[in-house]
Amino acid sequence: MIGCQLVFPAWVGKVPERETRINTEDAEEGRISQSAPRARVVHRERNPRGRSKLRLYKEERGHLKVAATVGFGMLRRMKTEFLIDTDTASDDAVALIMALRHPEVEVAGITTVAGNVEVRQASRNALYTAELCGSSVPVFTGVEKPLKRAHLSADWFHGRDGLGDHGYPAPRRSPEKVGAVAAIVELIEAHPGIVMVTLGPLTNVALALQKRPGIAKKVSRCVVMGGAPCCEGNVTPAAEYNIWCDPEAARIVARSGLPVEMVGWHLCRGEAVLTLKEIEKVMGFGTAVGKFAIECNSRAQEAFHVQTGEHGISLPDPVAMAVALDASIVMSASEHFWDVETESELTRGMTVVDRLNVAEDERNREVWAEQIAGGREGKIIWTIDNARWKEALFARLR
Repeated sequence: MIGCQLVFPAWVGKVPERETRINTEDAEEGRISQSAPRARVVHRERNPRGRSKLRLYKEERGHLKVAATVGFGMLRRMKTEFLIDTDTASDDAVALIMALRHPEVEVAGITTVAGNVEVRQASRNALYTAELCGSSVPVFTGVEKPLKRAHLSADWFHGRDGLGDHGYPAPRRSPEKVGAVAAIVELIEAHPGIVMVTLGPLTNVALALQKRPGIAKKVSRCVVMGGAPCCEGNVTPAAEYNIWCDPEAARIVARSGLPVEMVGWHLCRGEAVLTLKEIEKVMGFGTAVGKFAIECNSRAQEAFHVQTGEHGISLPDPVAMAVALDASIVMSASEHFWDVETESELTRGMTVVDRLNVAEDERNREVWAEQIAGGREGKIIWTIDNARWKEALFARLR
């Protein structure tokens, strides 16, 4: 849910040293949120007309002094903070546009990982997309290969540069000097309750969890584009690319306690695919982001037809982003233990979902012992409202 935010005008002076955020429920109870440690709500009053005021105090040398008295008329909706990990190729770029142009979302950072393209190209593509959106969001470059395997890109699907090989210019900005793994830890610690959206292999996330396991409890949602929980894969008969690329990392995430919402490859097929008519509709918007969204997916459109026989543009990462932005587009979902195959080459990266809830049966308990002990089931998204997902996309491309 979106909360409210108190924004102190210039006349408040140096009350909080940074923007102070107050949850309205905390305000009603006379509490202050942890994100505003330098200010406290100590008094709430109503005038004869029933309008509420909050009197905020600041602490100086052990004494409380009045900082400001603020009416609820000054409250405005607080943006939801996102952290996006991506192997930025064509569909990732569209997902980034959806988040960066959403009026109720603040993207705290973008981290890149080796996947569709090598990691430096992923950073370049993320920076280019951010600049197209007029955003200066920091981009952090991650590790260059999966935990235990060689990196195998998806250039056969997205093109050598990941964006359909249209020769887009180099971005004006460079990635941050801090690496992606450290950035993930720092951003989650600094923004408890942040929403994490993963659009590529889970290498960075797994390494961050190994470095600081406690961050799993500080993420409110972890929307993962990955897996084939109920159908064939898109890179092997058993596996979807993001999980297959680094199955060991995916297994670490599955067992970490992160509040995973799995948006599998099946959700971007069938009625979810952008039709030729809808592609024309987006081009008709006449916007730079709309043109880019279609153009950079030109190679992917061709590859998808070869792969599945379906016409149109399949957009798995934007579908996942749509779920992250508005969970109400989900039509059916259920929570289950899940794991990832890491040993067999035949089924490498297969997402094994305990859909019938038999993991705790005596015959299965030993194999699933770690997930059972952790007690954290993942939410598996089975179906979405395809009309609403497309409207969410169109709204950001207009």
